[in-house]
Amino acid sequence: MALITLLTDFGTADPYVAEMRGVLYSRAPGVTLADMSHGIQPGDVRAAAYLFGRAWHRFPAGTIHLVVVDPGVGTGRAAIAGRRATGSSPLRAVHEDW
Repeated sequence: MALITLLTDFGTADPYVAEMRGVLYSRAPGVTLADMSHGIQPGDVRAAAYLFGRAWHRFPAGTIHLVVVDPGVGTGRAAIAGRRATGSSPLRAVHEDW
């Protein structure tokens, strides 16, 4: 059974987290979802990187980590996905504003 962690800047005052969870449960029946945080300030990529760096290695190998923090919401940027090899660090995306 797949384990997916969720780390977003969505907050919890609206239905966005529930909508994302609903889509994941619909597309991957039997999946287990674990919330890292949804309290990142909107667009705060550095805070998300810090929290992710603290937590990702505590999860079992094969865990899928879904991080959605976008300082440019609504722009035409593409998503980034990666796969971690056993024993290595996670994919690191370098944002041009860092």
